Amino acid sequence: MRKCLRCDTVMVEDLAVMVTNGGYGIDVREKGMFKGSLGKIKCAVCHECGYTETYIDNPENVKKLSEKNK
Repeated sequence: MRKCLRCDTVMVEDLAVMVTNGGYGIDVREKGMFKGSLGKIKCAVCHECGYTETYIDNPENVKKLSEKNK
């Protein structure tokens, strides 16, 4: 459960972020050619004030990458 940073309302989560006029979502990738996706970008929206927050759907992949690069 995510709460709005501006008005402390429970946000609507797990919404897709899409490119306008495209059927493709946005994902996060490691730098470099032929690197795999680390996860899809999702968003949460506050239904009271409209504040929007983005987050990655699979933070475990980012954690593994971070540990690998230590």
